[in-house]
Amino acid sequence: MSEAKWYILHTYSGYENKVANDITTVVENRGLGDVIEQVMVPTEVTIEEKDGKKKEVETKLFPTYVYVKMFMTDESWYICRNTRGVTGFVGPGSKPIPLTEDEVANLGVVKQVKEVTFKVGEIVKIASGPLEGFEGTVREVDEAARTVEVTVSMFGRETPAKLDVGAIKKLV
Repeated sequence: MSEAKWYILHTYSGYENKVANDITTVVENRGLGDVIEQVMVPTEVTIEEKDGKKKEVETKLFPTYVYVKMFMTDESWYICRNTRGVTGFVGPGSKPIPLTEDEVANLGVVKQVKEVTFKVGEIVKIASGPLEGFEGTVREVDEAARTVEVTVSMFGRETPAKLDVGAIKKLV
C-alpha cells in the first residue's frame, strides 16, 4: 500500500475541534487506524500579559480547517465528508486533492523535529506542564519516543516523571 497523504477538510467556524474529535472517535470505534492515521487542528501557543499576569493563549493557525492524514478510500472519504460540521474537502468539485510534500512542510502541519541532545545525569529545567519550574536530573532518554525520564525532588522525595523532549530545557 502507498503512503498516507494529508487532506484538508473545511468546517463551520468554531467546529474544528469537534470535527477532529468526532472523526478520531469513529476511527477508534471502527478500528480504522490503518486507514485514517491522524487528525489534527494546527494551533500555536502564545503568552499574553494582561493586568500583570502572563497567560498562555492557544490560537488556531488555520481557522475552519482540519487536517487529516489518511489513505483515500470510499470509507475514509465517507467518514470525513459526513461528519457533522464538515462542509467538504478542499479541492475542485467532489474530488479531494492531497497536499504535496512541499505544502506539508510550508504549512507546518508536520513539525520538523530537533535532535535529542539530553544526556543521562544532566540537570534540566522543566519548561511546561504541571511540573513547570522544577529542576530535575535526566535518568533515561528514549530517542525513538522523544521522551526523557527526569527525577524531580518534591516534598523531600525523588519522584520520576516521563516528559516530552519539548517540555524540558538545559540549564546554562
